[in-house]
Amino acid sequence: MFILAFMVLVTGGSLLLFAVRGHRVRSRVNNALWSRESLLLGNNVLLMAAMLVVLLGTLLPLVHKQLGLGSISVGEPFFNTMFTWLMVPFALLLGVGPLVRWGRDRPRNIRTLLLTALVSTLVLSVLLPWLLEDKIIAMTAVGMAMACWIAVLAVAEAVQRVSRGTKTSLSYWGMVAAHLGLAVTITGIAFSQNYSVERDVRMRAGDSVTIHDYRFTFREVRDITGPNYRGGVALIGVTRHGEPEAVLHAEKRLYNTSRMVMTEAAIDGGLTRDLYAALGEELDNGAWAVRLYYKPFV
Repeated sequence: MFILAFMVLVTGGSLLLFAVRGHRVRSRVNNALWSRESLLLGNNVLLMAAMLVVLLGTLLPLVHKQLGLGSISVGEPFFNTMFTWLMVPFALLLGVGPLVRWGRDRPRNIRTLLLTALVSTLVLSVLLPWLLEDKIIAMTAVGMAMACWIAVLAVAEAVQRVSRGTKTSLSYWGMVAAHLGLAVTITGIAFSQNYSVERDVRMRAGDSVTIHDYRFTFREVRDITGPNYRGGVALIGVTRHGEPEAVLHAEKRLYNTSRMVMTEAAIDGGLTRDLYAALGEELDNGAWAVRLYYKPFV
């Protein structure tokens, strides 16, 4: 109830102030539909819609419960679906925006560049998942299309400016870096969401499990003693195509004062993937419950 009251106070108060003072804020502009201002406005509308999706998904269960209608949950599928189809037009406008002039422009002025970027995007969105993960998933291709569209247009426009000798400010390069950063973020989300693997397995010394070309071998569990805890650490060797890749040290700690048992996951990070191992409960005959993760492009 406190959260709902707080949201009503903050949001309602700001809307009330806008309603009282809004008539004093006037601006007479005449921007064409094909202009940078219009594209910025479109992206702002899409970002507001994304914000409302988060707000609705967060507050709806609280409102539903306060009205005595029972408990409901808004889960990951709702947010993933809504965000994906809001971000597709967002990425489309974001890539085109910097190419369009302020006030008024004509699409034919950048038609060649857009067609080149479109062809490059379609090719890369299919080729990259196939090369990096050996299989193509539809939603990964959609994510890669968004990322490639933004990155290709940002780089192409920067190259054109440099080749023409156009003077560019630091703020422009900051915009290019931000667009490329968003493209990298979308790439990570697309790959991690669709190609991540999680396995809960029972392992004892000498057992091996293969996950996406990585072979996890459970070597042993050693006793460890820290400054305020004691426990065990599992040594898990990782190889890829027979070559050593990493040794994961997954710990299970019992803290002396609080008597709490905590799991310290082992992580081996890389540019294109992260590997995780978490030690669970000890089972019979020297076996342990182990959780293994493969996370690409996190």
